[in-house]
Amino acid sequence: MDAQTRHLIPAQDAAVARRLELLTLEEAHDLLRLLQLIAEEGPDELSEEAGWFAQEIVARIPAEE
Repeated sequence: MDAQTRHLIPAQDAAVARRLELLTLEEAHDLLRLLQLIAEEGPDELSEEAGWFAQEIVARIPAEE
C-alpha cells in the first residue's frame, strides 16, 4: 500500500481490536462503488466475487440519491 492511499484508511488502535458492527449508508455506497470497479476489471475470480458482493449490497441498501 502506498503513502497516498494509506491516508484513506482510518487509524486503528493497536492495543484494542475494533470491529464495526454496521456501515453507514455512505460507507455502504462507497464500498459498492469499489466492488463495482473491481468487478469491471475483468473475467477472473476476484472480479466475479466483487460482482457477487456488489449485487448483495445493492439488494440490501436504498439507492443513492
